[in-house]
Amino acid sequence: MADDRPVPLDEYPVHQVPLSMKHVATGDRNAYDRCIFHVLDHEGRALLILGLGVYPNVGVIDAYATLRTGDTLHAVRASDALGDDRMHLAVGPLSIEVEEPLRRLRLRCEDNSFSYDLTWTAEFPALWEPHHVQYRGDRLTLEGRRFVQAGGVEGVIRAGDEEFRVSPGGWTGTRDRSWGVRPIPGEEGGRLAEDHRTEGFHWIWCPVRFEDRFLMVVVQEDADGYRTLNDATVVRPGHRDRQLGWPQAEITYRPGTRHPERAVIHLGDTRKPQELEVEILTSSPLAIGAGYPPADDWQHGTWRGRAWTDTRTYDLTQPTPLATYGVTDHAARFRLDGRLGHGIFEHGTFGRHDPSGFTGFDSVAP
Repeated sequence: MADDRPVPLDEYPVHQVPLSMKHVATGDRNAYDRCIFHVLDHEGRALLILGLGVYPNVGVIDAYATLRTGDTLHAVRASDALGDDRMHLAVGPLSIEVEEPLRRLRLRCEDNSFSYDLTWTAEFPALWEPHHVQYRGDRLTLEGRRFVQAGGVEGVIRAGDEEFRVSPGGWTGTRDRSWGVRPIPGEEGGRLAEDHRTEGFHWIWCPVRFEDRFLMVVVQEDADGYRTLNDATVVRPGHRDRQLGWPQAEITYRPGTRHPERAVIHLGDTRKPQELEVEILTSSPLAIGAGYPPADDWQHGTWRGRAWTDTRTYDLTQPTPLATYGVTDHAARFRLDGRLGHGIFEHGTFGRHDPSGFTGFDSVAP
């Protein structure tokens, strides 16, 4: 019997290359296709982050969910062998159901200690982010395509003795869908990694939902401030997307750390400059529970055997280098031209960053 047979998606005229929909066009082991959702209440009491990823060239599907309440982080992670049905977005107790593409999705976790059942509904059209590429010497190590979207969320979240009734008026939902090639653990970098060590990395990813518009800001800079990713765009239903120039951030860090307490992002051109004020409500380091580098207990795309599930809690009062050298998602309140909004201020800065005054990996705010 042949091991490679057509899969259900092959019935539809959606192919981009002369391969089954079971296969991606690249043989790179780092090929990926995944999503992330943020669900946050407007008072900073809770921040739910969840996602699901497929890694076709290593045969893995995995998912995670974390919930920060107070100083406790609840986490559920699951991993399994990737099957043929790519429209079945479920692994272990975690699932995502696309009820209406680009419009309505159902998010569920059916774990005994931490669970949710939510309907995520888009309020604005999805927005493409800039084509994202990174090199190590002459080798392309990351090439991703992403879209981002914001909307309302309704349902219930339970963790321990707490229950949150989620409704669009007091909660905001953002999401990101991306695919391409992105490093996963298990690959030795060789000479290129030795010859091209990272001196510094500075990152801002900021989707904001206002009542009548959606704003997306993304910035990536090297150690010397050279910008490799840059965009600021406003989405308003019925209007053409508006670009807001070259965003410049002034971040106030907690003394002795690189943890942002607030920020101002300058937007627009010289004709009509605008200021996006950022007030941090609560924070969740992606390297703790959510599987992003440099997580030391589980990372995306790693094989853990069939039907692997892990549930745990973390005490976020305990200092850890995982938070220092990884990206952190901050639930935040935003103000722009008299409008109040809510969303995510995702930020990571480690190593040297000349514009911020950081001189090396051990450098912190005064």
